[in-house]
Amino acid sequence: MNSMRRIAIDAMGGENAPEAIIKAVLRAKKELKETQFLLFGNKEEISKYLPSEELDNQIEIINTSEIISDEDEPVRAIRRKKDSSLVVAANYVKTGKADGLLSLGNTGALLAAGIFIVGRIKGVERPGLMPTLPVKNSDNGFNMIDVGANAQAKPEYLVKWAQMASFYAEKVRGIKNPKVALLNNGAEYDKGDDLHKNVYQLLQAEPINFIGNIEGNQLLSGMADVVVTDGFTGNAVLKNIEGTSSTILHLIKDALINGSFITKIGALLIKGALKSIKSKFDTAKYGGAVLLGLKSPVVKTHGRSDQRAIYYTLIQIDKMIEEDLTSVFTAEFSKNDDK
Repeated sequence: MNSMRRIAIDAMGGENAPEAIIKAVLRAKKELKETQFLLFGNKEEISKYLPSEELDNQIEIINTSEIISDEDEPVRAIRRKKDSSLVVAANYVKTGKADGLLSLGNTGALLAAGIFIVGRIKGVERPGLMPTLPVKNSDNGFNMIDVGANAQAKPEYLVKWAQMASFYAEKVRGIKNPKVALLNNGAEYDKGDDLHKNVYQLLQAEPINFIGNIEGNQLLSGMADVVVTDGFTGNAVLKNIEGTSSTILHLIKDALINGSFITKIGALLIKGALKSIKSKFDTAKYGGAVLLGLKSPVVKTHGRSDQRAIYYTLIQIDKMIEEDLTSVFTAEFSKNDDK
């Protein structure tokens, strides 16, 4: 059992917990034969959705008595709710009883648990939150960092995030020499405030494939594999992309369903094309948002995620563990650190 990869799962986090989480685990275990899934939460609640015959060496329940809700203040909750599913799961990762952590719950609490319990890699002052988002001309998508872990940022934070995200895109997503861009309000090198001007100059000197600035209207074009930004801007842009995509797909569906007879005939004719468009904006297949810069993989997926999205996130975490990514990160990003 010790040779198995072990994923600690906050089974009580998210709107569809624990049912959707357990369904995802049951699907993933069939594919990931060398992986153990540790479910943290109320054992009685979890057992309702977990057939007894599925309790084998791949699945273990660790009973906890508390839950961190979305209304809880993140740092206070981490300190006070010591027997919450999230805190106990994070401590398993910290002590080496688990190799990675997944949660659908309170984002701020997961960030706090990642930083204060799991711990930062030496040489990374501030971890960044990084999802994979869709692009129009490829199934690869692009990584954007930071999307909310740090509302304020220094130039050196963005440089470190660019380095780590580029490394992740190459090692986990298999993109050779990934193109890295800086989100800005213009393409020219001297655009933006002092932060962006400084970051532009610093990124030019880095041994990564930096292609310059990218504007908001180019994000989904596939121009870049990695986009770096501060957490305040990144979070606003992320929610704009999610909201716009959802609205457009809803409007198209509504127009076709409630349109005239001719419109409905047309909908049947372009059904395949519409499925292709929907697939492009299917963010579930990319997994969750990685908190890059920690000593172990810590991944957040949306609180409303269904079992399919959670399944893909489990696959994502398993690959990070299998590739021993954090050990490689530690060696790569702490070697020139003087701390």
